[in-house]
Amino acid sequence: MNKKILVINCGSSSLKYEVYSMPDRISLGKGLVERIGSSEGHLKQKSSKGLIEYQEPIENHSQAMVLVIKALTDKDDGVITNLNDISAIGHRTVHGGEDYASSILITDHVIQAIKNNIELAPLHNPANLIGIQESFKIFPDCPQVAVFDTAFHQTIPPAAYLYGLDRKFYDEYRIRRYGFHGTSHRYVSNEAMRLLKRSSENTNVISCHLGNGASITSIVNGESRDTSMGFTPLEGLVMGTRSGDIDPAIVLYLLDKGFTKEQVNQELNKKGGMLGLSGISNDMRDIRAAAKEGHTNAIQALEVYAHRIRRYVGAYAANMYRVDALIFTGGIGENDFEMRERICHRLENLGIVMDYEKNKLMGNKEGLVSKGYSNTAILIIPTNEELQIAIDTFDIVFG
Repeated sequence: MNKKILVINCGSSSLKYEVYSMPDRISLGKGLVERIGSSEGHLKQKSSKGLIEYQEPIENHSQAMVLVIKALTDKDDGVITNLNDISAIGHRTVHGGEDYASSILITDHVIQAIKNNIELAPLHNPANLIGIQESFKIFPDCPQVAVFDTAFHQTIPPAAYLYGLDRKFYDEYRIRRYGFHGTSHRYVSNEAMRLLKRSSENTNVISCHLGNGASITSIVNGESRDTSMGFTPLEGLVMGTRSGDIDPAIVLYLLDKGFTKEQVNQELNKKGGMLGLSGISNDMRDIRAAAKEGHTNAIQALEVYAHRIRRYVGAYAANMYRVDALIFTGGIGENDFEMRERICHRLENLGIVMDYEKNKLMGNKEGLVSKGYSNTAILIIPTNEELQIAIDTFDIVFG
């Protein structure tokens, strides 16, 4: 018998949700609540039944959840008839620290662990926790599952997760590489196995999640072995507004120059990346358009972006013996054929050979874009973190 799974992704001022019929993996409808805490709150829900929109003040997440239930159960365009239709709830939860290496049924112990890891994800875990608490108020008897972004990366060995710092910083302050986007990397790597008709037990994958936030993960035998994001999501690739890897002494230099701690944080997280490099936008489409008009900073920004990705691919390949598949996913990875081409153009020496015409024609559809003689399959796979959360929730509660 099919079960309806509600997936909730609670942000600091937003709430994404989707209802799946499982195990058929059919989306029945999804919605987004934005500007929570504002007088201009907005809910938009889409399903086969129709479109629902509410525009009204939304003071907090509790009020947002009330609107979500109102939209889900709307008698004309709703997704469910009543609350009892929901069999289980899955929550996107950012940081599980070293406590959890997989998704888990939420108990008081799990809630406490999420609280204990707030200091590692101060912008995300509190919002995730609010979503969980509000869901238990509305669905007190409904089993709920936490799906952690960091969990997939708990298989990374010490050689990859330890920093070159005094051991006390790991032992006492929990400073190590945690990695993020784990749910996305896990989903697309599983989809790659399905498309290639291979088993994860004998397949090595490099997964590139390229969006406004971006990360690359090395996956061996179905397990994460290394990933570009680190103690925070700031490390690694150049992103929309995040700097990615820099010499840490730059921070000290800027502080000596009179920048405040908050200003440095803004420069690294909000004003850097493609926005800072191009001086135009954090949107790859705007930067690409400017580059075609000869804008020097835009051209250099695109080159930096691709260079950093190739550097990580090469580094991971050196530790993997062989690379069976290279995956592109995320908003840029799925939709920007020109950036995929730019990245792959110098990977031929690793046996990663793109079919450039196929890559262009494929657009953003799922499929193979490598040459038949390429040692490595190059794949475009649209990510679906919400579906992965629904799969985990169904398997844990009803498996």
